This record gives sequence, structure tokens and C-alpha cells, in this order.
Amino acid sequence: MKAIINWSIRNVPRPVLIRASLAFRGLASVYYSGNKFQCPICEKSFRKMLPYGVKIRENALCPNCLSLERHRMMWLLLKNKTNFFRDNLKVLHIAPEQAFYKLFRGLKNLDYTTADLESPIADVHCNILDLPFAENTFDVVICNHVLEHIEDDHKAMTELIRVLKPGGFCIAQVPLDTSRTKTYEDFSITEPKEREKAFGQYDHVRWYGLDYPERLKNAGFEVIPMHVNDYTQPEEKLKSCLIEDELIYFLRKP
Repeated sequence: MKAIINWSIRNVPRPVLIRASLAFRGLASVYYSGNKFQCPICEKSFRKMLPYGVKIRENALCPNCLSLERHRMMWLLLKNKTNFFRDNLKVLHIAPEQAFYKLFRGLKNLDYTTADLESPIADVHCNILDLPFAENTFDVVICNHVLEHIEDDHKAMTELIRVLKPGGFCIAQVPLDTSRTKTYEDFSITEPKEREKAFGQYDHVRWYGLDYPERLKNAGFEVIPMHVNDYTQPEEKLKSCLIEDELIYFLRKP
């Protein structure tokens, strides 16, 4: 299983991977059923989670809704610390994750729009560098694990804040290397194997370091670091298979 997942991540185009995973997850959910872990998103319980990642992480992927640790963290943050599930909100979700998009679309309080350059589950196909939405349109913008693919990430960040209403919030998670003080990027590296060696994945163009919050502030965001312990209890964190010291940067438009 580990070898199959690792090969798929490296070699299968994302739109194909999305379609194939829809068929796979039903079988995996039954096979891995049990009581040790529970996904807070789909609320299904399992004896173990699936491994995932170019560098394989055990108990990372929910067999039913295909959520990763970062998805389950964001769900709990939205649930425990925001008005996302209560108030009437206009939401833009860029590169919509399968773990979320059907659930979010089903929430009657949300006016929910998905956008992506090529994803088969997106409502609007567009480039993050030129979003086809008016200024101050959305109460919430979600854009996870996108910016590491974009050379001009400052322009992408300014587009995210442009379409966000004043007082609105944004979540824009990225792979973060906490051993790096400064973000590492080198746009002369273009070969997939060299990019994987340099940035951890063949289609990434940088490794974000501890200066990521400053890059967000330079685009105009107010940045609020949220540690996993700020919005979960120890038992909930363990049962949901969350990463111990992970941060989510909660972003607001002043």
C-alpha cells in the first residue's frame, strides 16, 4: 500500500488522482474500519489510517473522506474557533479538497464557490494570479497547499486579500520547514526530479521557512498563529491523528 501511494503521488496527474480516489475510498473505508481513530470531518472510525506522503507518514490519510492531518486540523479550528458553521458567509475555496467540498456545499449557511486552474471538482477554472472576482467579495477564503506551486506567491497573496472582505478571514496552509529561517526558492530549478530533491515535491517551487508569516504580512494580512493545542483537547488530538506541533496561520484582512 505504501509503495502504491508513493508512486501515485509522484506520477499520476492531480485530476486523474482525484477521480481515481473517489472509487478507492469506499473499499478502504470498509477494510480499515475499527475504533482506535476517528476522523472529525466524516466522523468515521478506523483501526488505522492510511499512510501518505512522498516521505511516508503513518496514520495520515482518512480511508473514508481522504482527509490528511492538515484537513482535520483546519476542520477543528473552523469548528472550535470561528463562526464558519453558524453564520451566513460567502466562501471562496481555491483548490478544493475532497475532504471538504461536498460537506461545505451542503452547509445551508454558506454561499460556497470553488476555484482551481484545472481541478475537475472546481466551479470556476481560473489562475490564482488573476482571480475573476470583485474586490471585497468573500467573508472567507481557503487556499491550502497552493502557494508553494506559484512562482509569484506575493501576487497570489495580494489576490487572496483583494477578494476578501475587510474583517474576513483566510486560511492558506503551506508545507513549512521549521528548520529554515528563510524561505528557499530557486526558479532556475525546473526538472521534476531536481525540484523534488530541492523542495520536497516535483511540482513545488519553494520550501517555506519561518519567514512565511512575514511574507503574508507584506501582502497586507494580519497573521495570527494558531497552535493545534489552542483549539483541540489532548484526547481529540490523538484520536484524530494530528501532528503534534503544527501551526495554522489564521489570516485576517484589516
